[in-house]
Amino acid sequence: MNLKHKPFLKDAWYVTGWSAEFSNEKPKAQRIIGEPLVLFRRKDGTLVAMADRCVHRQAPLSMGRIEGDDIRCMYHGLRFNTDGQCVEIPGQDKIPTRACIKTYPVAEKGSWVWVWMGNPDNADTNLIPPVRGFDDPNWVLKSGQLDYQSPHHLINDNLLDLSHLAYVHADSFGATAGWSSRPPQTKLLERGVQVDRWVEGAPPVPPLPSLAQYQSVDLWVTYQFLVPGVFIMYTAMYPSGTAEVSEHSEPDQRLPKLFSNFTSQAATPMEQDSSRTFFTWGPGAEFDSIEIPAEAVAQQMIDVATVAFAEDKDIIEAQWKNLTVDSSQPMMPTAADKSVTLYQRIEERLLQAEISGSETVTSEPIPTEDIINIEQMNDELTGS
Repeated sequence: MNLKHKPFLKDAWYVTGWSAEFSNEKPKAQRIIGEPLVLFRRKDGTLVAMADRCVHRQAPLSMGRIEGDDIRCMYHGLRFNTDGQCVEIPGQDKIPTRACIKTYPVAEKGSWVWVWMGNPDNADTNLIPPVRGFDDPNWVLKSGQLDYQSPHHLINDNLLDLSHLAYVHADSFGATAGWSSRPPQTKLLERGVQVDRWVEGAPPVPPLPSLAQYQSVDLWVTYQFLVPGVFIMYTAMYPSGTAEVSEHSEPDQRLPKLFSNFTSQAATPMEQDSSRTFFTWGPGAEFDSIEIPAEAVAQQMIDVATVAFAEDKDIIEAQWKNLTVDSSQPMMPTAADKSVTLYQRIEERLLQAEISGSETVTSEPIPTEDIINIEQMNDELTGS
């Protein structure tokens, strides 16, 4: 697998940072899919995203100065409005119409800033994944981010197949073999996949006083993984035996939960071989208590997640080093790769549609003949 030269999907919303990072006081440099961007806010608070290069000498505008709603290059003083058009060249009255900088659609959702890197005409904000932010009343969330020296595709694969928790995160998350012993239920979505599973006999994490009577619990875990690399997971904790009572399907919403938590994570490619992940995690607001406030639980959880994601970083970067030594060595898929394979096929179809000039940016259901049959995916992956 030669990820060094795999093209990026452009018709997609990429996370570029946290809403609180961007202001009207100082422009901020970002990089997505190898393209340098500069972001800042207008006086009314709305965001601007444009190419981070002045048309004159290609100096970074992120080193420039915001003046009202405009940005001035601090190399030779050219000033540009929020449409990217140059409106002033010091010492020159006539301004060429070609003195214009590329701008990008930009939006805010879930406390993140999203940039559309492709055709602006296709930039539908309804395609932004349904993440949750710090202002969501149902969750108490803390956040973090981490840089990887690896392609974002490998991070995507890691999040799509959570069987690795039993081995990579046995200490940090206290993950057990239940994460890999029973295959999850996987289904196709328009621009991604959904994976549902029960993890039986798991330790109660975090170890709250209210859970002290439980040596082990059953976890209902459901997540969506959506283009271009956004992971949205809900986890609910129940007394042991609930999975069996629920026939290993989605639990009845009337069953009392012991605990619940939610996480949104996004992997953004900065270059072909460097990526940045953004993540939030925290408990349901309904579990706030005087004994242990939800804010404290959320901090405890994000501290654990920071350790766990560093474990992911170590193994993914080591994996990438092996791939750069010899990219001709194939990856042998296993039955656990069903969600990985399905997502990669969806992404590939979107990429091919983009390359061919198709106007659609949504993914129609994958034809049965293209994926063989989802029930037969295990046989296809294992070579049976």
